[in-house]
Amino acid sequence: MVSPYQNSCQIFSSKEIKSLRIGGKILHDCLVHVAALVRPGITTIELDKAAEEFIKGRGGKPAFKGYHNYPATLCTSINDVCVHGIPGEEALEEGDIIALDCGVLYDDLYTDACITVPVGKVSKEAEKLISATEEALKVGLSKVRAGARTGDISSAIHGVLLEREFDAMRQLTGHGLGDDLHQFPEIPNIGTAGKGAELPMNTIIAIEPISTAGSTKIKEDGDGWTLRTSDHALSAHFEHTVLVTEAGCEVLT
Repeated sequence: MVSPYQNSCQIFSSKEIKSLRIGGKILHDCLVHVAALVRPGITTIELDKAAEEFIKGRGGKPAFKGYHNYPATLCTSINDVCVHGIPGEEALEEGDIIALDCGVLYDDLYTDACITVPVGKVSKEAEKLISATEEALKVGLSKVRAGARTGDISSAIHGVLLEREFDAMRQLTGHGLGDDLHQFPEIPNIGTAGKGAELPMNTIIAIEPISTAGSTKIKEDGDGWTLRTSDHALSAHFEHTVLVTEAGCEVLT
C-alpha cells in the first residue's frame, strides 16, 4: 500500500501524540540501557538482544526488525560505518565508537532515535566527532517550530559540523515518520535556510546528523544494508524524533 504521506506531513491527534510520547520514552530508555552495556568484548548481537528484550518488556515492538526484511532490532554502526550496521558476533574493541540506532512501534506509530558512544578510551578525533555531531543535533532542534523550513534545520546542522572541521553525509537524511518509519519530508544534513518543506504544527520528524571525519562519499558492504565512508574515515550519528509545536519542538525520544 502506498503511503498517503509521500508529499505531505502527517498531522497527529492528541490521542496519537500521547501514544508517540509513550513509544518515544520506551525508545529513549532503551538506548540509555543499551549504551550502559557498551564495553570492550561485548558483541553487537548481545546489544541487539538486550534492546529487543527491553522494548518488548515495556509493551513496544522493535520497529526495525522485519522492516524491508532488516534482520535485527538495532543498527550497530562501528567506526567508519555510517548507518545500518547489522548486529552479529563482532566484539567491540577498546577505542571503537558505535552508533546505536533503534526504533519503536507503539500503537502502530513509529519513533526513531540514535546515539553514538565510545568504547572505552577513544582518540581525541573520535571524541571531537561525537561531540560535534551531538551539538549539530542540538542546534538543528533549535530551528524547529511550526512554519519553519526543513532547510533551516539542514543549514544549521551543516554549519556546526563545518565549524568543527567535519562534514555531513549528503546521501543520508532525516525524515518524517508516524504511520510509516520513513515518510515526507526528507531532512538533509546540508541545505539552505528558508528552503525546503514547511513544517506544520503537530507533525513529527526525525532529525539525524550523520557526520564524517573524511570523505562524504559512501560505499555498501554488499549485504544490502551496511553503508560506510568510502575512505574508512570515522562517522558518527545522533537522532531524535520530535513533535513540532507552535514555538519549537518537543523531543519525544
